[in-house]
Amino acid sequence: MTTTATAIPAPVVVLLVGPEAADLAPRLEVSGYRPLEQEPGDELPAAVILSPGSEQRIPELRRRLGARPLLLGITSDSVESRSHCLEWGADDFWLPSLGTSDLLTRLRLHLGLAQRQAPTPVSAQLKLADLRIDPVACQGWRGQRQLSLTAREYQLLLLLLRHRGMVVCRERILEEIWADQGGGASNVIEVYVRYLRQKLEQDGASRLIHTVRGQGYCLSDGRPPTGPVP
Repeated sequence: MTTTATAIPAPVVVLLVGPEAADLAPRLEVSGYRPLEQEPGDELPAAVILSPGSEQRIPELRRRLGARPLLLGITSDSVESRSHCLEWGADDFWLPSLGTSDLLTRLRLHLGLAQRQAPTPVSAQLKLADLRIDPVACQGWRGQRQLSLTAREYQLLLLLLRHRGMVVCRERILEEIWADQGGGASNVIEVYVRYLRQKLEQDGASRLIHTVRGQGYCLSDGRPPTGPVP
């Protein structure tokens, strides 16, 4: 009688930046992750956890890692701290004072969302006019300019690009991008569309994301259609 060996999935690599993040290594390892305090040269981490005060590292990490989730530690759960976190380009925050349970929940949500958005690797880039996205590298460009996108911005842009030329309704966007918030996203779509437009239209580039009143949003190089919502 022969037995077939079952492949054990490799642990998810998480990069830890700063002393508070490094202290999480034992708990992350027990939870099935492979925590690293230095970026490996042969593979990209699936996510990055940054200590409070490490926000200056975010632009450089975003350029190199694309839209992989970046979670920044904050010292107090206030509106100002959350705004500061998002303004620097982090995808979410974590509070060292709450221990690791909340952080692990946030980490699982972001990694699960990224996996749902790209279930199968594709080699071909997605393009519209001078906009292109590489779904494998989780990176995008407008012309020769690389776009510095957060994970949610990237996922929203990827959704619109996959349905380019079509109107994507708000309900579809909430279901696919903000399912973890239980439908309580209020005006979050408008906020992220504004962020994306600012980045796409930098240096006077033409508008690609159009609002179709009463229906949703459309990524189009020209007038948006008035056809059915997918």
